[in-house]
Amino acid sequence: MTRTRLLRGAALASALALTAVAAPASAAAAPAGQGPAADPQDSALAFDSAAYTTISVTVDGRPVNVRWYKGICYVAHPVAAAAQQPGGPGGGTTTITDPACGYQSMNVFVPESAFGDQRTPIYFAVNNSGWKASHLRASVTAGASYTSSTSTVGAALKAGYVFVDVADRSRGLVGADGSAPGKAPAAVVDAKAAVRYLRLNDAAMPGSAERVVVNGTSGGGALVSILGASGNSAEYTPYLAAIGAAGVDARGRSTLRDDVFAVNAYCPITDLGNADVAYEWLYNVLGTRAATGSDPSPEAAREIAARFAAYEKSLDLRNPDGSRLTAATLLDTIEQEVVRSAETYLKADPAHTIPPLGGTFQITSQGTTKSYVNDWIDVDTATRTVRSVDMAKYLAFVATQATLKTVPAFDAVGVDGNVTSGTETDLFGPPGQKYLNYTEYGWDHNDVAGDGSGLDDTGLTWKQYTNRRSTTVDDQVHLINPMDFIGTAADTAPNWYVRHGTRDRDTALTVSVNLDRALAADRQVENLDYRLAWNQPHAGNYDVPEAMAWIAGAVREAGDPLISGHRG
Repeated sequence: MTRTRLLRGAALASALALTAVAAPASAAAAPAGQGPAADPQDSALAFDSAAYTTISVTVDGRPVNVRWYKGICYVAHPVAAAAQQPGGPGGGTTTITDPACGYQSMNVFVPESAFGDQRTPIYFAVNNSGWKASHLRASVTAGASYTSSTSTVGAALKAGYVFVDVADRSRGLVGADGSAPGKAPAAVVDAKAAVRYLRLNDAAMPGSAERVVVNGTSGGGALVSILGASGNSAEYTPYLAAIGAAGVDARGRSTLRDDVFAVNAYCPITDLGNADVAYEWLYNVLGTRAATGSDPSPEAAREIAARFAAYEKSLDLRNPDGSRLTAATLLDTIEQEVVRSAETYLKADPAHTIPPLGGTFQITSQGTTKSYVNDWIDVDTATRTVRSVDMAKYLAFVATQATLKTVPAFDAVGVDGNVTSGTETDLFGPPGQKYLNYTEYGWDHNDVAGDGSGLDDTGLTWKQYTNRRSTTVDDQVHLINPMDFIGTAADTAPNWYVRHGTRDRDTALTVSVNLDRALAADRQVENLDYRLAWNQPHAGNYDVPEAMAWIAGAVREAGDPLISGHRG
């Protein structure tokens, strides 16, 4: 469902109760490293280089002084939040002390080695999970000790990078007026606004805004993926204007860039509009749901899975050997990726082993260790290579680590009377509505009367509803999907490091495979490092030395940011 949506994007901004601004024909790029512009709004967003507190931490046993620029509001017109937010102890609420800008601000931490360094990278961390709103956090705390081999914070500070924690609106956020101002694409818009703030103030701040490395896991992995894919797309300009983002002038024209240098994404929960279809295909094509006793709605699962072949074909992707990536070839492709993951793991360290067939995997999760019989992967210990993988048993192994998700997996609210699901349905719709189904199956099977969503309330099928010019939910889906921007006129980040655990059942493995193949076909992408991470669950930042070495290599290859420009 990819189509030109620039004008419809402007309409959606208005529908989401944002200030309507005419969308520009293009996003003009400002010179690298420019200081605060003459625009009054940009002047109000000027960085105060003296407004810091010095704290001391320990990295690998050595003391490090860090300048903390605390709670920088990166937009001129932040959206006020309610002081009481959901998610407190026991499912209650949490009181926030900064409702004015606590979800659109950043903490900037500068290690002493970077105090005067305008060339060092900026490690830009988003902290979302499940596409939920992220309140401002401080990953660097006074007196704390960090180990660079296990902590991204410790590794970044040791490398002399500026570390930035970025807060953003998204689903679950309650506005001061009781609305839900975090509906898509709010998280993407806020992340872009934060990048623009860094660009606006590049000359005044330590670190280089031409070397922004964005890091995120799960929903955060999806957020940094769309951020990296949609650089400088004019479709977001009306939304940026509404919140007073840097680099949007009074006539609604973009004067700053929001592309980034590198993406470091773990288990990205992305392509939400097709995530249910991919999930049901993967866990039904070999009967995994039935085999693991996790098949509550077999007819529904089959109906959703049946849509996958057409979707995959529409992507027109290819494997590295030139073969087409289709529903008919995907299982073989995933098997090859699992083999590559296992062999990479075995060859990385002589101490690494994989249990023989009939042996057991010892897996610790949340402090509890369980044993799982290896009945799916056969390894030649002499050559440290994989002889075979039984895909049916492999997928069953994945599904035993954690119960498979509901049917549908990502858009279940309102379906078959379900009003308690925690799926991503509440990421979509207008701010005044609790949720809106965003997939064809979810929409056509919504049966909760009065929720404003679905065939039952509107009298329209999904296709009829989305064909209306006034419909905006499909634009919301589009604006958070990197697959719609990769290979287009948007400025895709040149460097990508993507990891997805071989034991991750939270989203289909096909999602990251498709992301990788799409990036490989984008001529703007110069450095792509994708792999299924051996024996990892739904998690991130488990390979800090490898990931940081990759970042360092990309930075070296790109050269001096003050000379060579943003594309390296």
